[in-house]
Amino acid sequence: MASADAMTTEPWVSVEQVAQHLGVAKDTVYRWRERRGLPAHRVGRLWKFKLSEVDDWVRAGGADESAPSQGHGEAGA
Repeated sequence: MASADAMTTEPWVSVEQVAQHLGVAKDTVYRWRERRGLPAHRVGRLWKFKLSEVDDWVRAGGADESAPSQGHGEAGA
């Protein structure tokens, strides 16, 4: 039987799921990850996300295109 923590663990989601969640193109998600510090984690060749981290990033102004770019580059690559 799974523990209570395992049942409440937030799932990892794909670029496609983040794009759908935010209503933007996949290319925008990749650009935000590379240039604006969108929180992402590399799993093999794929980028995975936690929607709670993405939502926190958006609320903090990370998706504000009028703000200067953070230029994080290839974090975790």
